[in-house]
Amino acid sequence: MTSRPHASLGRILGDLGSTLLDLVYGDPARPGDIGGVAIHDPLEEPVLAPHAIVLGVGVSEPVHLLRSLGRSGAAALVLRAPVRRSAELAAAADESGVAVLALARGATWTQLAALLRSLLAEGDVGDAEPETLGGLPSGDLFAVANAVAALIDAPLTIEDRSSRVLAFSGRQDEADPSRVETILGRQVPERFTRLLTEQGVFRELYTSDDPVYIDPPSEDFEDFLVPRVAVRVRAGDEFLGSIWAAVPGKLSPERSQALRDGAKLVALHMLRIRAGADVERRLRGDLLATALEGGAGARDALSRLGLADLPVVVLALTTVHSGHSADAAVVSERQRLTDGLAMHLSAIHPRCAVALIGDVSYGLLPVTRDGEAQGIRIATDFLDRVGNRVPAFIGVSPVATDVAGLAAARASADRAVQVLRAGTASGSRVARLADVYVEALVLELRDLVAARGGQVTGPVARLAEYDEKHSTNLVETLRAWLDAFGDVIAAAAAVHVHPNTFRYRLRRLTEIGGIDLSDPDARFAAMLQLRVFPLLP
Repeated sequence: MTSRPHASLGRILGDLGSTLLDLVYGDPARPGDIGGVAIHDPLEEPVLAPHAIVLGVGVSEPVHLLRSLGRSGAAALVLRAPVRRSAELAAAADESGVAVLALARGATWTQLAALLRSLLAEGDVGDAEPETLGGLPSGDLFAVANAVAALIDAPLTIEDRSSRVLAFSGRQDEADPSRVETILGRQVPERFTRLLTEQGVFRELYTSDDPVYIDPPSEDFEDFLVPRVAVRVRAGDEFLGSIWAAVPGKLSPERSQALRDGAKLVALHMLRIRAGADVERRLRGDLLATALEGGAGARDALSRLGLADLPVVVLALTTVHSGHSADAAVVSERQRLTDGLAMHLSAIHPRCAVALIGDVSYGLLPVTRDGEAQGIRIATDFLDRVGNRVPAFIGVSPVATDVAGLAAARASADRAVQVLRAGTASGSRVARLADVYVEALVLELRDLVAARGGQVTGPVARLAEYDEKHSTNLVETLRAWLDAFGDVIAAAAAVHVHPNTFRYRLRRLTEIGGIDLSDPDARFAAMLQLRVFPLLP
């Protein structure tokens, strides 16, 4: 049983739900970290860690077991799919507080147990303790490839669903020129994939767990000389990839079984790589959020990110989408830009940290003395590279030299990027708060007025009411005159009317609105309202 809680039930379902586990009954958002993994033994009373996940191997009547697990404080019971739904089972799950999960068909209990234990043992960022799966370093597909190659005595490659090479073993010199070309290009050449498709090899490979033997083709493929044996790699019903071995002839039953077992181990490592990447991303996001808040845990979070005592700037990246912020396409696009920003910053400094928090991607970038200018250059270069397909903006903070200044730096970057996103910064895509300070004040004043339910008052309100009743343009005239600093010729040109017409409207608006345009306070009050209430005509 494991005992290092590092994941909630919701996170485990998020990591494994699409492949191995389905939620049947229960609340995945139930608070509390998973405390361990245990296998149910019908002949012995279970001793469980708090919030344990129990693997119900061979359990056919789970109702009584659920109530017992509820008294023991278990978090979830995993049953083999298909799970027969019933009102009694739903009531037992609700009464006990134990979620019911279904293990996908085709997935093994050993595979699930190893992956769950690996996820629960996920260490902190920077944790150097190695994890193993099947006696090999977790996620090291090259080590797995060499181990399986030793078992079947043949060089092999591990490939994904698109025939891209993920890893390969040694002894590739025993294969043929086509294998060398495949490894050098890290992709099976198109002419070979087309040939294998035409011969029905992929169809046979996708539909069977048994190894598929492929004879070398005709003389048209002189560099394909050595036969191949391939086996699919899957987890449950999901096809993950395949293993391809170059062999002198058909495998013996013992070596065929070794290749099948190797495919199960490869599946476990491929799932671990995928799940581990998600866990790592979430962990970095949590640490970065903690650091940016500047609270008691900020220093520890920065230390775990490797950024303690380094001067940094905060980059706040946000986008403008036409769709709803919760749409899958919008979320995917934000994550794509976040990953792109992480790659861009990591090429500049190895200790940068990037994470998507809410709908804003934050980056912490260690800098030198001219930190703000450096941040502006880096942010501009990034946006130039990603192009204009999705409108994106970056706010750059002043340099933060300690934990206390990090929260203020984030607030500065947030205020700058809000101005950019609102489109009030003359088309800029990157800015510091100092560049857009007045615009930021106006935006904050708009938010304050909106929150308090404020409305336009005084002369501007009277002009707006008159315009609405008589279809006139007095508010537009006032705005143009104020924007032109009282220059009638320039203001008339801005609204496309004759200067005499504009002068007439100006006289009318002073009469109707009761505004004294020679009073600087009256002019300022009118200009402020026209900025704060942008929906005025």
